[in-house]
Amino acid sequence: MPGSPLPVPSGTAGGPRKIAVLGAGSWGTTFAKVLADSARAAAHARHEPPARTVVLWGRDADAMGHVARTHVNDRYVPGIRLPGLLQVTGDLAAAVHGADLVVLAVPAQALRAQLAAAAPHLDPEAVLLSLAKGLERDTGLRMSEVVAEELGRDTDRDAEHWRERTCVLSGPNLAMEIAEEQPTASVVAAPTTELASWVAHACRTRYFRPYTNTDVVGTEIGGVVKNVIALSVGIADGRHFGENSKASIITRGLAETTRLALALGGRLETLSGLAGMGDLVATCSSPLSRNRTAGRLLGLGATLAEVQEEMTQTAEGIKSAPAVLALARRHGVDMPITEAVVAILREDITVDDLAPLLLGREIKSEGTTP
Repeated sequence: MPGSPLPVPSGTAGGPRKIAVLGAGSWGTTFAKVLADSARAAAHARHEPPARTVVLWGRDADAMGHVARTHVNDRYVPGIRLPGLLQVTGDLAAAVHGADLVVLAVPAQALRAQLAAAAPHLDPEAVLLSLAKGLERDTGLRMSEVVAEELGRDTDRDAEHWRERTCVLSGPNLAMEIAEEQPTASVVAAPTTELASWVAHACRTRYFRPYTNTDVVGTEIGGVVKNVIALSVGIADGRHFGENSKASIITRGLAETTRLALALGGRLETLSGLAGMGDLVATCSSPLSRNRTAGRLLGLGATLAEVQEEMTQTAEGIKSAPAVLALARRHGVDMPITEAVVAILREDITVDDLAPLLLGREIKSEGTTP
């Protein structure tokens, strides 16, 4: 039951002794920096040497060797020097072995395969923290559900065991700004307040402030759907729509995100907070947003294939949008913006059809109810 005590890994009451971050893209690298900075600050406050190990793993061993030597990930966070405390490796077994906290920073559609590869090396009492914001295309599962299902299959612990140990982190998390140590807040959601707090204390720094909640469903749905809404805002930007249009999409996008979250058991306050409105505003407003950028390219006339070729990192909204729409339809939730984005991605309509599709709807109350 949310809020009931759940023991953290034995012997780690003061926080994890080893943290492995799987995925060395922009957000994985940045969050590994946050964790290393947090470990260093905690040790400094106690006037002790750092007692926590933070390891960043990436699948390209040569690239990881370069990062380890230079302490810079030129491809994903150029110009940012990584902490000396941070270890970098291309050896998955070495990264995961003995880790009390395993951070999953791989793209949503690659998560299941990565879990299967990591499972033989995973401590059975480890805590998992998902950074991915997407739905699995084939199943429509949220990332925490994928973790529980896959590890329940690949380890000698069942899915419920892993569900109780899986947390998610969401919020306005534009990686480059955080890498530059611009102040931001975020949310750690976990099945219990104790576990959420345990994780949050491991990633708190002077520039990164994690809050906590026990609404895993609402937190994940906010992170998933905002990518789809950001695609729509990007398309509007590419079509040279003004700020009124984009503000309208953001606001109504929050309404349909909230409807879906509530239908799945999420809480209203989650969607009005950092994991809902906060993440949505940042992703829809910033040129650093991959999903807004992808939408803008579509709005300028690029084909989906051209957008995917030009993007150096995954725009999760492109892959998750159809799964979001399918999930909404299964639960009878009206999501007109998501419907429009999916229709554009499937080339059922053109970007010129976006405005009439969004605005030419029946007059009704503004609320979040269907």
